[in-house]
Amino acid sequence: MEQRFLPVTEAEMEERGWDQVDFVYVIGDAYVDHPSFGHAVISRVLESRGYRVGIISQPDWRDPDSVCVFGEPRLGFLVTAGNMDSMVNHYSVSKKHRKTDAYTPGGEMGKRPDHACTVYGNLIRQTYKKTPIILGGIEASLRRLAHYDYWSDSLKRSILLDSGADMISYGMGERSIVEIADALDAGIPVEELTYISGTVVKVKGLENFPDALILPSYRELTADKKKYAQSFYTQYVNTDAFNGKRLAEPYSDYLYVLQNPPSTPLSQTEMDDVYGLPYTRTYHPSYEEKGGVPAIAEIRFSLISSRGCFGGCSFCALTFHQGRIVQVRSHESLIHEAEEITKEKDFKGYIHDVGGPTANFRHPSCKKQMEHGVCRERQCLFPKPCPNLDADHSDYVSLLRKLRKIPGVKKVFIRSGIRFDYLLADKKDDFLRELCEYHVSGQLKVAPEHVAPPVLALMGKPEHQVYEEFTRRFQKMNEKLGKKQYLVPYLMSSHPGSTLKEAVRLAEFCRDLGYMPEQVQDFYPTPSTLSTCMYYTGLDPRTMKPVYVPKSPHEKAMQRALIQYRNPKLYDLVLEALEKAGRMDLVGYGPKCLIRPKKSGQAERQGQERSRGSVKQKPDKRRKKIRNIHRKK
Repeated sequence: MEQRFLPVTEAEMEERGWDQVDFVYVIGDAYVDHPSFGHAVISRVLESRGYRVGIISQPDWRDPDSVCVFGEPRLGFLVTAGNMDSMVNHYSVSKKHRKTDAYTPGGEMGKRPDHACTVYGNLIRQTYKKTPIILGGIEASLRRLAHYDYWSDSLKRSILLDSGADMISYGMGERSIVEIADALDAGIPVEELTYISGTVVKVKGLENFPDALILPSYRELTADKKKYAQSFYTQYVNTDAFNGKRLAEPYSDYLYVLQNPPSTPLSQTEMDDVYGLPYTRTYHPSYEEKGGVPAIAEIRFSLISSRGCFGGCSFCALTFHQGRIVQVRSHESLIHEAEEITKEKDFKGYIHDVGGPTANFRHPSCKKQMEHGVCRERQCLFPKPCPNLDADHSDYVSLLRKLRKIPGVKKVFIRSGIRFDYLLADKKDDFLRELCEYHVSGQLKVAPEHVAPPVLALMGKPEHQVYEEFTRRFQKMNEKLGKKQYLVPYLMSSHPGSTLKEAVRLAEFCRDLGYMPEQVQDFYPTPSTLSTCMYYTGLDPRTMKPVYVPKSPHEKAMQRALIQYRNPKLYDLVLEALEKAGRMDLVGYGPKCLIRPKKSGQAERQGQERSRGSVKQKPDKRRKKIRNIHRKK
């Protein structure tokens, strides 16, 4: 099949001999025809089934004519905010406007609206009163039922109601979008498409859905945070295609938002088919004059080998979006794509990544999942690896070895992250050895996130001793290979459960490693995560026990400053935090102290120099070996 972009103008539509498109796809991102972009996958899947799709990228939401490029589509409008939630795209965790947008030509900010799906849906509905509108992508998927909106600090209704759309195709939409298209093509009215897996619809009663599990009403949810925590956990344990229930959220005596069970996972053959479609693998040529689309840089020479994640981190929305069952592409499919990458003129010999949500997940966590689904109220890795866990990296190791042998490939990196607890559960050292020998270039980024047991438990992360064991194994392997390589830990401040006491403990961890992160990630309450539910309700929805939540900007600034205690600009914040935590023992001149006492004049300047690390502290011998494998900043 010829590799060319789908039409973006009426003239390009007519060049193909079309007088009308079947679907108009309105997207909040620039048009990038690469399988890392959801709009590229869905549009190519529809094209492979014979449907005509036109693309409208980043329309002017203040001008109704901007969505009329192709006229009225024969079957409907598809709408997505893009690869990111538009609010996360626009705002930092402190709710400040970001300066650039990697998914827009030239990195220009402001080319899509806040709450893009809602705005685009209403923009279309102004002109096309009856044309079906189907929402998809991460923003719609994670806002499919009532959800906490951090930016307005309020509980919002299902995005389906506020957008004027008819349906949501949630999760990974290859199956549901084809079924929707085929039904519309057969003449079935959109309001009758209430039965498709992986969709959310509006219904005026539940007589036809006797199996639906009725959630608390939106009115109840707004009145009682405990009700919301209970409702959210019901949703959380019904995200599996094999055992998930149909859910109904009432909005009045006659109006319900109905969530059908998720679509079933793709088989390996189906995954290969999806990633083997004729993508041009780059952005639309009309963006060249603005310098292209920045987001292409990292993914252009990367390979998506899997989707789905059974890691179960509380702050991650993957359970809600991609699900917990890992689906993979075949070696042949990935090798073919890698060979195509080597032919690109800008390829320098480096494959940037071979992975997915978690790189070292290459098969379902246990053998029963593809028949019975995942356990509803048990996690695969937390609090301990399940006895049924199939911790085996042999397929991934085999794949990496094949990729390294491809002519023109100098090095294959793994950058999408690994689960070190899953690595340790594998009785063989093959993957760790190959990781250190071939797939790390000086630094390996890992995500322990925290060290305090109460916070790790709420995060769904393993005990800190597990991370320490991984650091020892990593160091031992590098010594065996004669390499000097370091770990760079990702750390998170202000997660629910973290008081100043736990934040100080995290600072002490950084002290013992001789490591100060240049950037620290504050917890970001994005829609439809367990952690966001904790943030909003003050309850752990799994246990309904109260959870301390740091919310004030000042306390969050103190927790962040503690991790970066060596920065002299943060001295006052660190001192205040230590005072409030009752840890003034960490202010002084001993090797365990974080900062020096506050002084004046020359003594103060000397103290600041010491806080910057100009005066070496004697390391704790117990921690010396571990700190040696972390990169010193």
